[in-house]
Amino acid sequence: QLQLVESGGGLVQPGGSLRLSCAASGFTLDDYTIGWFRQAPGKEREGVSCINSGDGSTYYADSVQGRFTISRDNAKNTVYLQMNSLKPEDTAVYSCAAQWDPFALATGEPKADEYNTWGQGTQVTVSS
Repeated sequence: QLQLVESGGGLVQPGGSLRLSCAASGFTLDDYTIGWFRQAPGKEREGVSCINSGDGSTYYADSVQGRFTISRDNAKNTVYLQMNSLKPEDTAVYSCAAQWDPFALATGEPKADEYNTWGQGTQVTVSS
């Protein structure tokens, strides 16, 4: 009944841009910390970015700092990940997730074991 649905992935050339969307149903995204994660074949899942409820503070992994931007549109109950200057090493399945504890505010890049509800993932491929 509670769902997160990602969209916006696809194939893009190096240096290009994509905007991923994470739309919630059954709950209000603004009540929770929302994280973006990615996983490439044969690698561990990596925390990419997150946005806190309340103050809306944001955090990024060093690998995407300055290139990616996380944002939230409360009217649409959607969190976005704008990805610019994409590199081949950004290729992965990207997933969004919600952290249900309202007092567990993020203080750095997100950790997967702290999140409770997950979307299905969307493939991002950066290649010539």
